[in-house]
Amino acid sequence: MLGAALVGVAVLVALVGCASGTASTPAGGASSAPAPARLEPDADPPADADPDAPLVAFYGDSYTLGTGATAREKRWSTIICTERGWTEFNPSVNGLGFINQRRDRDLPGAIIAADPDLVIVTMGLNDNFSYTYSSDEIEAQIETDLQRLRTELPEARIVVVEPFWYTDERPGSVPRIIDWVHASAERIGADWIPGASHWIEGHPEWMARDGLHPNDAGYAEIARRMDAELRAIGL
Repeated sequence: MLGAALVGVAVLVALVGCASGTASTPAGGASSAPAPARLEPDADPPADADPDAPLVAFYGDSYTLGTGATAREKRWSTIICTERGWTEFNPSVNGLGFINQRRDRDLPGAIIAADPDLVIVTMGLNDNFSYTYSSDEIEAQIETDLQRLRTELPEARIVVVEPFWYTDERPGSVPRIIDWVHASAERIGADWIPGASHWIEGHPEWMARDGLHPNDAGYAEIARRMDAELRAIGL
């Protein structure tokens, strides 16, 4: 578990970086790595999509929006959809959590309105930064969001992914939130993909210049791991 002082630093840095998606250049000069693209959430499913292709909606934060990637097609969600011929609807938002950055944002509502065939939920990372003062609210909102998706999308398949994490050190809130998400996923009969909080652990070369988000190589690794997990559950 991180010490209290280190948690405070991590919270401050992550709140600024995850909410804004802004990369910084490390000390010692300009980086030779390509600059990350500025990616925007999808407002609606693509109008020109193949009507016969499955529509897949992603409920996530910056790690699913693709912050840190150099192009939209480099983020893991788009890699997965392209390989499978799925139509992607990705309204994910930087800094979003089950309670974080939720004012005036109703992603579950937008996903329900899109009526997707498949919903992939990758939420929970940013709620760690509110855990010390909002743990009960986080646990309750996890249940509310997942139950709402199940109730309003009775025909959709729902896949819930263990919340991502971005450092090798893990505050005690990380396993607690993972447990809450897993329990809620089981209660709605969703598929569960474990282990995602460790997928980029121990590989600083997979991180973008901001030190908070994956780079193209990191997203490629997430896509590889996600592909294997989705195949294991028949997708």
